[in-house]
Amino acid sequence: MTGPAEGAPGAPTPDAPSPPVAPSPPVAPSLPVAPSLPGAPAPAPGADHPPGPDPEPFRSGFVTLVGRPNVGKSTLLNRILGTKVSIVSDKPQTTRHQIRGVLHRPGAQIVFVDTPGIHKPRTLLGERLNATAEHALGDVDVVCLVLDATQPLGRGDRWVAQRCPPDAVVVVNKVDRATRKEVLDQLAAAAELGRSEYFPVSARTGEGVERLVDGLVARLPAGPQYYPEDMVSDVPEPDHVAELVREQLLAVMREEVPHSITTRVSEWEWPRIRVEILVERDSQKGIVIGRGGLVLKEVGTRVREQLPKGAHVELFVKVDPEWQRRGAALDRLGFGTAGRAGSDVG
Repeated sequence: MTGPAEGAPGAPTPDAPSPPVAPSPPVAPSLPVAPSLPGAPAPAPGADHPPGPDPEPFRSGFVTLVGRPNVGKSTLLNRILGTKVSIVSDKPQTTRHQIRGVLHRPGAQIVFVDTPGIHKPRTLLGERLNATAEHALGDVDVVCLVLDATQPLGRGDRWVAQRCPPDAVVVVNKVDRATRKEVLDQLAAAAELGRSEYFPVSARTGEGVERLVDGLVARLPAGPQYYPEDMVSDVPEPDHVAELVREQLLAVMREEVPHSITTRVSEWEWPRIRVEILVERDSQKGIVIGRGGLVLKEVGTRVREQLPKGAHVELFVKVDPEWQRRGAALDRLGFGTAGRAGSDVG
């Protein structure tokens, strides 16, 4: 009996080759990961290091302190920096130059610009001090208009406010010396100026200062570090010493001659420092020297206490007639139309 013909239904077929099998993809070496529970899916590569938010950029910028005389700008700057970079006095218009103080914080740097008090000038010096203060309002990131909580908001304050940009910050200082009602009244009056933020502070006690600084940092743009971390002021040492002498003269003398005095270092060969005290009239010279030289001795002692040990300060009084009213004298003494870095007090 013969079987079914080849190709007939049910006929056996010769062995056919198996279809090709796709090769398995190569297995990537697994990254070391923490042990997982049985049956848990394997973590995706990099899942143990999820991407985080971008780090905050470094913030930096310039902040100007402006206001009438004696509102406490320099005391506020010294408080913010935690060290003395500006001389202070209760005499009006003590500040005579721009002073830069540098605050360093993690991730931020603020360069503060302290300015002379803006006032109604009576001399060429006064005109130049005002020009110095107004010049500091331009090319800065934040302007702080400083007011005195113990004094009603006056025409002088409003005159200064008109020269500040609309986004200026208002700082109501000396809240420690004012009653609660006075502070609230001053804040309400300041609100009429239509500025962006208002901060009540006490430069003397530090109340509210940290909140003010936080607010200023938040306003700064991303920027570079302008000064090294060990630098808190750009005032040259001779200028600083000359201002210390003037500060102590204002503190020791009771006569009304503060505006007729200026100081400058004429010789600096450490530890010997020679400081010239300039007055406008012969009669003022005797007042500055004091009976038996007592005023100069007291001033010299106070200044040395603020200098490194071993400093030897020599004080000399000279008459430079009408120096406040002579342009050439003001130029020689560093009181240019835009001022120089070097002295201060609000």
